[in-house]
Amino acid sequence: MEVLLIIAIVVGFYMACNIGANDVANSMADAVGSKALTVFWAVVLAAIFEFAGAVLVGSHVTNTIRKGIIDTTSFTDNPMILAQGMVCALLAAAVWLNCASIFGMPVSTTHSIIGAILGFGLLKAGMDHISWLTLGKVIASWFISPVAGGIIAFIIFKVISRYILAVDKPVLAAKKGVPICVFFTFVILILATIFKGLKPLKLDLNFPTALIISIIVGVVAAMVAGVLMRRAHTKDDKPLRVQLLQVEKLFGFLVIITSCTVAFAHGSNDVANAVGPLAATIEIIKENVIREKSIVPLWVLVLGGGGIVLGLATFGYRVMKKVGTEVTLITPSRGVAADLGAMVTVLACSRIGLPISTTHTLIGAILGVGMARGITAINRKTVRSIFASWIITVPIAAGLTMLFYWIGDALFWHGG
Repeated sequence: MEVLLIIAIVVGFYMACNIGANDVANSMADAVGSKALTVFWAVVLAAIFEFAGAVLVGSHVTNTIRKGIIDTTSFTDNPMILAQGMVCALLAAAVWLNCASIFGMPVSTTHSIIGAILGFGLLKAGMDHISWLTLGKVIASWFISPVAGGIIAFIIFKVISRYILAVDKPVLAAKKGVPICVFFTFVILILATIFKGLKPLKLDLNFPTALIISIIVGVVAAMVAGVLMRRAHTKDDKPLRVQLLQVEKLFGFLVIITSCTVAFAHGSNDVANAVGPLAATIEIIKENVIREKSIVPLWVLVLGGGGIVLGLATFGYRVMKKVGTEVTLITPSRGVAADLGAMVTVLACSRIGLPISTTHTLIGAILGVGMARGITAINRKTVRSIFASWIITVPIAAGLTMLFYWIGDALFWHGG
């Protein structure tokens, strides 16, 4: 029993490392791809905001089985089988994420753990105990979230392009338009953070209250941006090419802010992919019971946050490079459009209860920005390889879980 507990903690930390290497890198890809940040500073800022999100507002109460993919009643008489299965599922998801990160493939950690738990459920619970409706929603999200993120990002960038980048004096237009962009940026980001991210702190704000607070913050941020725009050392009598470079610099600070906020939100929400099954496993091992909800101790959140930071610092640059530079050409203005498109989609889908992947949504948003410049702006070879990695995530994670459970059964727990 103590051996299984130690294995669970080590595997949970390993899973957190791979979340950092893959998912976290996505959140900073636009800032790196647009050259608003170097890889070094992207890693530093992402580490700070991810760790803060995971520890400060990471979920202290999580579902025992992520997303309700299997019914646990079949394990009531022998809870240790479920604990063993959760360890194998965490290890399977982590190994797949590790392989994907080595090749720079941005895959979904949420879908990885869902696929892994599905594999365990099929092996030990049977077809009747699988929530096929939940799995259907996951499969639907493969198509819905990238398309929605892409459409919204496409529209946002078209608006920015028409009213700022494509005018005769883009610097003058930017001084008027950037504060408006700042307003919508802060409204969306603050709304996404306080409405979705602060529930673990028991600050359960209703949507109207959260919206009012977000609008107030957006107005203040826009006023500050307006002052900064007036003081910016930019001139509208320069050649057009020089003016456009100046405008992109003005958007540079915005893409940094959006990327950091995405990292904070990711830390607060997706750390549960590692600590949720780990917390459930620890509780089962200690109490030999299965609860619908599991309390997540602070040390487990710190363990998850630390693992995320370590993974980001070691392998994160691979995914940053792939997403930020190899899908399409990213500039600060395009990065802002992509981040906003992704955040709007995630917020909307969370409201209606659709289990979507932030990774899939962000990739779709980046594609939408690229499509705004025409199909030739998209690296179709890279996109095909990314889509292929998404499709095989669930079956590979499921298969690895079955393999690891068989190995564990043969070497350690011998039939539970």
